[in-house]
Amino acid sequence: MMIFKIPVKASSAAALAICMMMGATPAISMNNQVHSIQTLPRILVLATGGTISGKKNGMSEIGYNAGGVTGKQLVEDIPELAKLAEINVEQIANIGSQDMNDAIWLRLAKRIQEAVAHNEADGIVITHGTDTMEETAFFLDTVIRTDKPIILTGAMRPSTAIGADGPANLYEAIEVAANPKAKDHGVMIVMNDTIHAARWASKTHTTAVETFQSINAGPIGYVDPASVRFIEPKKQPVPSFGLPTTAPLPAVEILYAHSGMGASIINDLIKTGVKGIILAGVGDGNSSKEAMAALNLAVKQGVIVVRSSRTGSGFVNRNVEVNDDKNDFVVSYDLSPQKARILLQILIANGKNKLSDIQSAFEAGF
Repeated sequence: MMIFKIPVKASSAAALAICMMMGATPAISMNNQVHSIQTLPRILVLATGGTISGKKNGMSEIGYNAGGVTGKQLVEDIPELAKLAEINVEQIANIGSQDMNDAIWLRLAKRIQEAVAHNEADGIVITHGTDTMEETAFFLDTVIRTDKPIILTGAMRPSTAIGADGPANLYEAIEVAANPKAKDHGVMIVMNDTIHAARWASKTHTTAVETFQSINAGPIGYVDPASVRFIEPKKQPVPSFGLPTTAPLPAVEILYAHSGMGASIINDLIKTGVKGIILAGVGDGNSSKEAMAALNLAVKQGVIVVRSSRTGSGFVNRNVEVNDDKNDFVVSYDLSPQKARILLQILIANGKNKLSDIQSAFEAGF
């Protein structure tokens, strides 16, 4: 939207007429000074559903169905957004994020690439369910290269709930996306007045509005309706991986370690033809002797094995309790099992099969 500021006096009628003929929206100044043309930031909102679009379903006092409201309705319900940005809304999907999949990821990524290539927007906001928001954010952060801010946001309470948090989160996500300081920070999650980088953000609580935390790092900034503050420097460049062309992505499964773990499930995964296995191991990515022997057999049959941890925080380092060099295992360092899976899928889709190259990619984020 283009805004002209013109002086208020009798002769301003002609200027108003000119503005209207040009398709501009006039803004009246209360003095006799003529100001320069002003434009609002252009924000593209891509809606995918989630709790932020949810409606009460009657199963319980807190029960709801995700994806009952469109992205257009979410934006229209916050009239204050008109002061922040010129907003265009597109509905990519309308699902609970437990049903997020590779095809929708590719659709999102291609639409973002198109918007960036044609300079359609100054920033992009994605409304998304919180259950897999961190995975979508990490995927996009790994395959999209732009200095434009890309923000994911959602809600822990549906749109029909008392104290719904979606409107505030959406307002602040658009506020961050419209702020010039948000450039070059990569993909971010904005929830509960806090700005998180995609690599570090994790959902840590089933229902709390402060569920997203930046594990091993801390948030990169904070936002309120009056200000945007970044406390971390801009993102350092990382290797660029090409966007896979088709879905589904290569088959990589997460294996959750537990006491008394045997080899049968690993042997079954080998038989299905998986390309990779992420071990969500105990402690620093370990498992029983029987399970580790089966994972070593998987490597010998061409399966890439990455050791991660089920603990939720900390780093998995090479050659501590497990001899990774001997077993040809990769370690995830800071990445959670779900993010390690995504990175390995992208690497395999890009033809990266050399273990040293894969290990280097896991190290690239810090």
